[in-house]
Amino acid sequence: MTKLYLARHGETFDNAAQIMQGQTQGRLNAAGIRQGEMLRDRMKDVSIDAFVSSDLYRSFQMCQLIAEPHHRQVMKTALLRERDWGDFTGKYIPDLQGKPFPQNVETIEQMKERARAFLAWINEHFEHQIVLAVGHGIINKTIQSVFFDLPMNEVQRMTNAEVRILTW
Repeated sequence: MTKLYLARHGETFDNAAQIMQGQTQGRLNAAGIRQGEMLRDRMKDVSIDAFVSSDLYRSFQMCQLIAEPHHRQVMKTALLRERDWGDFTGKYIPDLQGKPFPQNVETIEQMKERARAFLAWINEHFEHQIVLAVGHGIINKTIQSVFFDLPMNEVQRMTNAEVRILTW
């Protein structure tokens, strides 16, 4: 059996300011660091074979916090990156309400392809292991959509520092 603890990074400065981060690096704010420390403390006695993170700093920062008591390195992958918001990146989210998506926003199907590739990568590298992976809200939602074969709107949004468990 393979077990995946799928986590979302803690709160960032841009989350708090309602800025569309997309594939920018981002960084945890004080609340996000506290969320990471609380998750680290909850997971410190859980047996985890591998730690994987998005290659964006906010997720890597979170994963390093959680991996610390396990004395394990964090492996990065671009497959866990957040949705590419194209021209919406860096914009104030309330200002985007009702605006059509720019042509350069990553599509749901492109994200699903990336989610399938991530799950295949986990199978290839960590079959029959326990993995904790720190990603982002929308890519994590997409991974669950693919895994459970559900439409995106039927997968509940993850809050900062939330963990969901997928087993197969």
